[in-house]
Amino acid sequence: MIHSFFSFAMRTTVHSGAGSRSLLPELVKGLGGRRAVLFTDKGLTNVGITAKITELFEIMPGTQLVGVFDEIEQDAKTDIINRGAQFFKDRNGDTLIALGGGSVLDTVKGIKWMLHKRLIDIREGVLGNTIEMWPEAQYIMIPHLAIPTTAGTGAEVSPIAVMYNELLGVKTNLINPFINADIAILDPELTVGLPPSISAFTGFDALTHAVEAYFSPKNNPMADSFAIQSIRMIVENLPIAVQDGKNLAARANMLMASTMAITCFSLTMNAIPIHNMAHAFGAKFGIPHGLANAVLLPNVMESLPPFYLPRIHGFAKELGVEQIPQDPLECLAAVTSFIRKLREQVGLPSTFAKFNISSDHLQNIVPLVQSDPAGVVFRIPPEVISKVTTEVTGLTTVAM
Repeated sequence: MIHSFFSFAMRTTVHSGAGSRSLLPELVKGLGGRRAVLFTDKGLTNVGITAKITELFEIMPGTQLVGVFDEIEQDAKTDIINRGAQFFKDRNGDTLIALGGGSVLDTVKGIKWMLHKRLIDIREGVLGNTIEMWPEAQYIMIPHLAIPTTAGTGAEVSPIAVMYNELLGVKTNLINPFINADIAILDPELTVGLPPSISAFTGFDALTHAVEAYFSPKNNPMADSFAIQSIRMIVENLPIAVQDGKNLAARANMLMASTMAITCFSLTMNAIPIHNMAHAFGAKFGIPHGLANAVLLPNVMESLPPFYLPRIHGFAKELGVEQIPQDPLECLAAVTSFIRKLREQVGLPSTFAKFNISSDHLQNIVPLVQSDPAGVVFRIPPEVISKVTTEVTGLTTVAM
């Protein structure tokens, strides 16, 4: 590889290991926090995960947990971000704690940015892709800690927040190098209660991050090191985490792989055709992001050979494909076959059949994909969108 210039940074301090959540009150105190607000969702509250965090503050002097906002829903909705920011202000909070999956973690990033910008409605500041880089972007002086309960998005360390604007019906991207958490706590004990299906598709989300980074036009040696290692760890540990949810070693490895995968994805983000289509399907049909990625991943790769062939042999090796064909197209076929077998092994579907998508719903799928903010840099050809859509829905679309 020939490189003229690239940047690589990882701002978030990561604490990893079983029981590492016990560090939380002291870490809040170390960041200068005194009045923390915890953000999570009802599901985690109902299964007792929220209580495992709140109880930590009952025995730690000098810091208070002054509120729990557990109204966050799938897709980091902008209306909930607005309500969360108001909740934080009403409680006179000074520290943000995010506990949950990608939707919770991205919601809190949106709240943090919104408070920093002193906005009443986050939709006033986020229209399509909102990209702020240093020196325009400056450090946000709000202590921020993130505790992921799924191993997939890596949102605890990424400088990206994907939010769903309900008024426009689209997912929007906020990119700022200071919206990610100051400290991330990767405690596998908080992930052991995940249903196998969620473990599976969040794991495929992480795999897709690594794939998009590896094949990015902006790939570089530092990003490759994270992408390659995370791919190896996911292939080895995801089936174990799905089949034996209490295996802490596999859970811990998946959390770390997820963090590494999003790091390389964030720092090489350019052409991301898999995510582009996943965002469009997720926004239109309410498909969980990781599941959308899992279904689309092999189909998109097969449908865009010129994009993947230049590095396909190296990828096949790192993925663990045996007897790698010399012919690039045959190698691509071997790779997608491997991915499909892994997907089947962890019990994920190959189509969106269960979402009852009709032909009428797909009339505008081509412009929907091409107008998604994730598709600005790399515009997927209409015939490719139609081909992939037909494969994953079983319905014929018309290229526009």
